[in-house]
Amino acid sequence: MQNTTMIQLPEKVKYIINTIMEAGYEAYAVGGCIRDSILGRIPDDWDITTSATPYQIKELFKRTVDTGIKHGTVTVMLDKEGFEVTTYRIDGEYEDSRHPKEVTFTANLIEDLKRRDFTINAMAYNDKSGLVDVFEGMEDIQRRKIRCVGNPKERFTEDALRMMRAVRFSAQLGYEIDEETGEAIRELNTNLVHISAERIQTELIKLVCAPCPEKLQIAYELGITRVILPEFDACMETPQNNPHHLYSVGEHTIQSMQKIKPDKILRLAMLFHDIGKPKTVTVDEKGIHHFHGHPAVSEQMTKKILQRLKFDNYTINMVTRLVKYHDYDVEPEPKCVRRAVMRIGEDIFPLLFPVKEADIQAQSNYFKEEKEEKLKKVFEVYQEILTKQQCVSLKSLAVTGKDLIDGADMKPGPELGETLKKLLDIVIEDPSKNEKEILIKLAREFK
Repeated sequence: MQNTTMIQLPEKVKYIINTIMEAGYEAYAVGGCIRDSILGRIPDDWDITTSATPYQIKELFKRTVDTGIKHGTVTVMLDKEGFEVTTYRIDGEYEDSRHPKEVTFTANLIEDLKRRDFTINAMAYNDKSGLVDVFEGMEDIQRRKIRCVGNPKERFTEDALRMMRAVRFSAQLGYEIDEETGEAIRELNTNLVHISAERIQTELIKLVCAPCPEKLQIAYELGITRVILPEFDACMETPQNNPHHLYSVGEHTIQSMQKIKPDKILRLAMLFHDIGKPKTVTVDEKGIHHFHGHPAVSEQMTKKILQRLKFDNYTINMVTRLVKYHDYDVEPEPKCVRRAVMRIGEDIFPLLFPVKEADIQAQSNYFKEEKEEKLKKVFEVYQEILTKQQCVSLKSLAVTGKDLIDGADMKPGPELGETLKKLLDIVIEDPSKNEKEILIKLAREFK
């Protein structure tokens, strides 16, 4: 039960644990913070479990917040920093595949550890007792396995979201999912329909932004994506018999996610950039697959999926635009690049370089060097445009609507807007014309 593993507890965590223990109760740091400490990672937060009741904890500390007192949790505040302290508990019956109807407090640490999801998250530690590891969490860390505590069917029936958490931990740690745990996911994956879109979204982001996003394939193989993202299953089942490709649409998607940095917007853009391909596939007389118009279809589908998963408007806007333009062809000529920036948007355009690079990296070697060389040249031209601060939008045009009203005797209205667009078009072609006097003179000539 006890292990000689030493974990360096932060001073505030030690203080809370020692205060509770000096009052005659048990207290341990527990869960993910212990797992991360063993793995040499810096924990995001430190959770403490105790035999003391919430009200006994409130008596021991000056400042506490009742975060979930019904379920045994109070937050102890030390210098504006909060630490969740939860009473050992046994969960009652689960009624919604997510939350227990009631919880029973217990004085037994092992009973509390039994209700946790995976063995690697069911370890506790304090400096007096050392590591308490009754479910072989350390062994599973060494075996690089995600395994449920006790009966996996019971754990997943209690909380269906744990099925997604299993894959997410697999992606974050690069671990395999234990066979029995995987079988239980296959059997119970439809229970994910009971989980809120917000919860699904949170786990999906963590999975997509993990060091091993390729574990999304395990989510597919275990039937999770069929429930939460059926559009991805269609991609996995759509081959690409085309010289530019060597993977199915889904496999290409996974490869491209591995080729881009773990930024939420960029990883989501790669996840969805070809989501419309299954709906646009055609086969020519030679048996070659084509996907004409897939960026526009992918854009529409991405918007619906992100809305369904309750993503915020900023993320939806950024990701859908990257999906829309991921295949947009730009010639490495200054005026072509300026026009592309104007059309695509100054905020999105620089993000297209890593997106396009990841897309190329996940394709076959057919014209690969040429594609990369062209992208590099476009980037060089773009950098030059930035250095010279050339105009690429109405924002950087040397005249405003007010300037045209004052200097070209124009009246407010649609015609004014059209004139500004015409002037921008001229400046895109020839940046030297982006001067107030020149543009006012041109505006007068339009009348």
